[in-house]
Amino acid sequence: MSPSKQIRVLVLNDMEKLDRTLFRLEQGFELQFRLGPTLQGKNIHVHTNYPAQGEQFDRHRFRTLDWINPTGREDDSDKFCSLELQIAGSYQYYFGQGDKDKSGGGYIVVDPMLRVGADNHVLPLDCISIQTYLAKCLGPLDEWLDRLRVAKETGYNMIHFTPLQTLGESRSCYSLADQLELNPDFSPPGQNYTWTDVGNLVEKMKKEWDMLCITDVVYNHTAANSVWIQKHPECGYNLLNSPHLRPAWVLDRALWHVTCDIADGKYADRGVPALLQNEHHMNSIRGIFWQDVYPKTKLWEFFQVKVEPLVEKFRTLLQNGDKIQTDGKKQLKIIQDPQYNRFGCTVDLNTALEIFVSNGPGAIEDCCNWFRKRLEELNAEQFKEVNYHQEQATNCCMGTVSYERLADHGPKLGPVTRKHPLVTRYFTFPFKESPLEQDLLLMDQPDKACHFLAHNGWVMGDDPLRNFAEPGSNVYIRRELICWGDSVKLRYGKGPEDCPYLWAHMQKYTEITAKYFTGVRLDNCHSTPLHVAEFMLAAARAINPDLYVVAELFTGSEELDNVFVTRLGISSLIREALSAGDSHEEGRLVYRYGGEPVGAFLQPSLRPLVPSIAHAMFLDITHDNECPIQIRSAFDSLPSSAIVSMACCATGSTRGYDEFVPHQISVVSEERFYQKWNPQAKPSPPGEVSLQSGIIAGKLALNRLHQELAAKGFSQVYVDQVDEDIVAVTRHCPSSHQSVVAVCRTAFKNPKHHKYSDEVPPMFIPGQWLVQVQKVKNPLHGFLKDSTVVKQAGVTSRGRSEFVQEIVFERLTPGSVIAFRVSLDPTAQELVGILRTHLIQFNPHYAAGSIPDKNAPEILKTPLKESKLTLADMNVLMFRCDEEEKEDGGGCYSIPGWTTLKYGGLQGLLSVMADIRPKNDLGHPFCDNLRQGDWMIDYVSSRLVSHGGTLGEVGQWFQAMFGYLKHIPRYLIPCYFDAVLVGAYTTALDASFKLMSSFVQQGSSFVRQLALGSIQMCGIGRFPALPPLSPALTDVPYRTNSITQQEQQFCVSMAAGLPHFSAGIFRCWGRDTFIALRGLLLVTGRHLEARNIILSFAGTLRHGLIPNLLGEGVSARFNCRDAVWWWLQCIQDYSTIVPNGTSILQCPVSRMYPTDDSQPQAPGTVDQPLYDVIHEALQRHMQGIEFRERNAGPQIDRNMRDEGFNIVAKVNPDTGFVYGGNRFNCGTWMDKMGESERARNKGIPATPRDGSAVEIVALCKSAVRWLVELHKQGLFPYDCVTINKDGAKITVPYADWNRNLQNNFEKMFYVSQDPKDPNEKHPELVHKRGIYKDSVGASSPWCDYQLRPNFTIAMVVAPELFTVERAWEALNMAEKLLGPLGMKTLDPDDMVYCGVYDNSLDNDNYNLAKGFNYHQGPEWLWPVGYFLRAKLYFAKKLGKETYDKTVYLVKNVLSRHYVHLERSPWKGLPELTNENGQYCSFSCETQAWSIATVLEVLYDL
Repeated sequence: MSPSKQIRVLVLNDMEKLDRTLFRLEQGFELQFRLGPTLQGKNIHVHTNYPAQGEQFDRHRFRTLDWINPTGREDDSDKFCSLELQIAGSYQYYFGQGDKDKSGGGYIVVDPMLRVGADNHVLPLDCISIQTYLAKCLGPLDEWLDRLRVAKETGYNMIHFTPLQTLGESRSCYSLADQLELNPDFSPPGQNYTWTDVGNLVEKMKKEWDMLCITDVVYNHTAANSVWIQKHPECGYNLLNSPHLRPAWVLDRALWHVTCDIADGKYADRGVPALLQNEHHMNSIRGIFWQDVYPKTKLWEFFQVKVEPLVEKFRTLLQNGDKIQTDGKKQLKIIQDPQYNRFGCTVDLNTALEIFVSNGPGAIEDCCNWFRKRLEELNAEQFKEVNYHQEQATNCCMGTVSYERLADHGPKLGPVTRKHPLVTRYFTFPFKESPLEQDLLLMDQPDKACHFLAHNGWVMGDDPLRNFAEPGSNVYIRRELICWGDSVKLRYGKGPEDCPYLWAHMQKYTEITAKYFTGVRLDNCHSTPLHVAEFMLAAARAINPDLYVVAELFTGSEELDNVFVTRLGISSLIREALSAGDSHEEGRLVYRYGGEPVGAFLQPSLRPLVPSIAHAMFLDITHDNECPIQIRSAFDSLPSSAIVSMACCATGSTRGYDEFVPHQISVVSEERFYQKWNPQAKPSPPGEVSLQSGIIAGKLALNRLHQELAAKGFSQVYVDQVDEDIVAVTRHCPSSHQSVVAVCRTAFKNPKHHKYSDEVPPMFIPGQWLVQVQKVKNPLHGFLKDSTVVKQAGVTSRGRSEFVQEIVFERLTPGSVIAFRVSLDPTAQELVGILRTHLIQFNPHYAAGSIPDKNAPEILKTPLKESKLTLADMNVLMFRCDEEEKEDGGGCYSIPGWTTLKYGGLQGLLSVMADIRPKNDLGHPFCDNLRQGDWMIDYVSSRLVSHGGTLGEVGQWFQAMFGYLKHIPRYLIPCYFDAVLVGAYTTALDASFKLMSSFVQQGSSFVRQLALGSIQMCGIGRFPALPPLSPALTDVPYRTNSITQQEQQFCVSMAAGLPHFSAGIFRCWGRDTFIALRGLLLVTGRHLEARNIILSFAGTLRHGLIPNLLGEGVSARFNCRDAVWWWLQCIQDYSTIVPNGTSILQCPVSRMYPTDDSQPQAPGTVDQPLYDVIHEALQRHMQGIEFRERNAGPQIDRNMRDEGFNIVAKVNPDTGFVYGGNRFNCGTWMDKMGESERARNKGIPATPRDGSAVEIVALCKSAVRWLVELHKQGLFPYDCVTINKDGAKITVPYADWNRNLQNNFEKMFYVSQDPKDPNEKHPELVHKRGIYKDSVGASSPWCDYQLRPNFTIAMVVAPELFTVERAWEALNMAEKLLGPLGMKTLDPDDMVYCGVYDNSLDNDNYNLAKGFNYHQGPEWLWPVGYFLRAKLYFAKKLGKETYDKTVYLVKNVLSRHYVHLERSPWKGLPELTNENGQYCSFSCETQAWSIATVLEVLYDL
């Protein structure tokens, strides 16, 4: 993967439908689909209609993408399928699972690549400066260049033409008579220009003027006088193909006749003259509607039934004795006549028969009467419904009349005439005038009715995804349409088969447009049926793949906008500055429509695909809106244009705005031609246009500036609302750190009538040096000292490297714009350049703006990756929590007023920055701290320097890098600090993985993140945590003690969990260490450290046990029964995994306690080979271990009862099972001791698990079986243990012990499905069958039968003890214990189950107080690893199908751990969660065994 290649990752989640989410990508990007946690481990297939290489795009043809798994195994964290995006457009994707077709999906939009000029160079979308021209105002084609030159000379690089086709009789730019013909107005007498001539002109502008051209496409309607629509009336909504419009047509005709009657003076005697002037006239018209129009048209009859004929039909059915069986729930409803004839509706007579049941001939008449009554009620309901429609129709008509004839802001149309009717007609009527009664007869004549075509228009507040002319809509009858009486709405149907002529005609129209123009503006896009626009744009892109698509949407919702943008692949959405009510809102729009904040972080090239807003085409004014001079003031033209030009998106305007045309140039009525360009023209009289005209000179400067800023990468934006009228917009280049600041004093109100303040606040530009100023009116460049508008008030220093430039405005009058070019001061510029040079080793992106470092410190001459750090050094560099740092005399960095970082190392900083960076949250307290001072910067380097050695050198490297960083402007420090840290961190990660096993090096992201747990947990503190190893042992690391200056061993030790078990005597625990050692050290390839830990603990063996709490050996507590067995399991794992691993058995162990009662011995005093120590541990168990803890009492355990200090561990000679403990101590991992006096549980273990705990029996079996094999191979000298019994020596062969365990395990532990099982001692206690007991021989026998996850551990360490089928059944039962991350420690059906652990709660509840339920329900993570490994092991025995299903389960479960690991600031997995995965504040945030056992599952996979 090349470093510059941009990759976006879209994570798929089950049932996530993103149809209304916009994902924008550029050509050349790679899009990767990856599986979210809900889908990992499942058989997912991803489909897309993005074409395969060499294939044509077909919207309906989807292909399945192939999965790529770089690591080829383990898990789905890195599995992806990808698309190399090379073709612009909108593409759909969806995914399914197994046989399921769709589980989710969405769209992606790939931006077009626009090219311009003779050299065909790329024009970025953000460089666009567009100007709209009404094509009909351009005159003959041979004069166009003279008129279009105005745009060229004003600095625009794109022209938008309104449609160039033949116009309809209204002469509206958007009412087209023929979509295929060029407007004949463009051909002067004797000429006949064609589309080819237009194409030549467009090409000439592209090549010679570097200008592109786009034009409108109008799909919604055609001119009412289009010849082709008269030949093909089926292409519109007429009374034949849309009979639901018949009532609306009747009303429309009636209203037309009212117009004629008012115009002819027939209503003058009723108070309605032709010239309507007041509310009295309006009320009189209302009266005419209700007294004349509605009674005459009787619209309700179209929705009613004819009662008597239906009653007669019903009577006949009753007389015939017809019966019908229905569900009895139906109600009688009117069924609408699809042809909408008067009284054409009906009802379901079967339903009527069911409702009105006749009992004998006499009751028939009663039934008919009931039926008649019900029909009349239904007709009354329909009458009421139509009345509502008529009320709305009246209100809408009155609103229109009031606006058009009375309102001050309306067009004041004057008297009602046939040319200016009372209300616009909704339907065409291509026949001679006749009385209403005769008109209505035409409705039933098909050859006439097909020519009554519905006009188009728009509906205020309507759902844009609904077609208002289709059945189900009442827009026409309710007169809610704001109608365009010159245009007929087109009826496409569902596809080309519904109206072949129309689809073919419009496709041809689209292809002509795409052939000659760079892009299209979708006119009236929000009312265009989506499927139509999709089809047409696909046809256009087939001709012009990089089609630029622009639209203006009026949906009122960004989510709805996205439906159109995503489905149609709209490149830019038109936005308008005129929509802003004040300068503050105008500035906000600039910030909203593009760019990153100034000082933004460098984002990685591979990152998540995030939803975006549509790319904006931000216009100061659109061509179909009122002139800003009328709404605001002429003085505001320039500042608002400047604000728009500073936006980091496409920008533009409309011809006329720059020349101060004081009114809107109407798309309907304007017929004058635009003025031509003449560079010598004087500002007045305005016959021609030059740089002297209007604001053209200013606009030229602004357009050039806009294009330069985009082309040169000024991608960062800052908007400052200086005061209520002044907006300062900064555009900043993140590589050169140059800025342009435009200060715009808006004038929304005319300064002649509005008092603006004379006080203009000064501006302060921090950390920068001003080099150039430009007053935007005349394009005159000059230095600040020459300006008459501003003056340089002086430079003040806010300390080292912090220069602040004060700018005082002397004559910044309303309507003024001034732009500064700003650079860093020369010193800062040089230091940034040098810093970028040193960052190139991490990312080639920094080459831009870099300056060679001629005097680089020696430490920077060597790349950081060449540092020789060990994995123990990496623990210091990257991790170490506050407790570990404090042990060294320091602490983690604390941000005042916010929080202390999780780690002192890089991960502590990177975890915070991982949240800040993607959002560019520069206001975060972390960034504030960096800007305010060098404390955090110094902390990073000083902490490492103080360690000396190789770490000290890395600290010096940071010091040297930060030497540059400290001297650049403070606002840039967060992004460069991030760059230095990210570079160092990724280098450290790469170096760390190279020091680990091939499993990690070639592993997935998940594997590698888990492997970091090895670095996180394993380190060396200021004081040694492990007892010293034998001096005779080779490869033991030594260092000089800084206090005694003596050589001392410094071996890596393992913390049990962070932050609670990380430092001092609470760091190392025997059980935790050896449960985690295989995963964290052996699987990761840290064999030497694993060996040293095994041997170090071996040296502390006492009473045949390994300590629970290590306490450096001298303060050890030997109060657990399982640690020794986990230790033995680790020795076995070491022998198996490590090359020549059995050599550890010969390694010398320095015995701290050669006898149970001896004082701690110095290393080397008594050395034994490890195999002797192993043998002793087993022999002591067979003999029987029984002792009282030293110093028993509250000094070592303030909660333990006296009996609890008595330790017992023995072997049952009949079964071979290890057993021990009592009801007052807890010798296994479930070791919670009651602490509440109030609840009376103090000194009582919640889970004593005395007797034979299932996992200890299995660990013992594993060890004994292994020793038998070792002895056979001649690698272990002992074949039996020898004990004294009743004064006699007895030998027990390991082989016999192994056999005894094998023969008794299932007999004693399996809870059979057979209630009469003779092996079952307590059948009355059984409440779950088909499981394995948690223990055998507990002092409380019911505890043996509790369902807990411990038997799954036994299945992994000694699978031979289990019958495959029984094991599988039990595992399926245990699956109910699975939570999102952990496993419930107790069956939720158990009466003492409680899943929420709160160690601070002290109440009267015996089962809960002071966290008594620690292992009685909360979900612990480490057993999940064993459960999944057991599932995998036994699934393999049951065949491929079962195994494949299990792999899916395993991957799915682990995906949740991966998500947690990625999101956790600790970069670890917790000790436990509360029920259903809820956060538990009393848990360690990251726990060694949680990480280790999950990593082991991936190793097994």
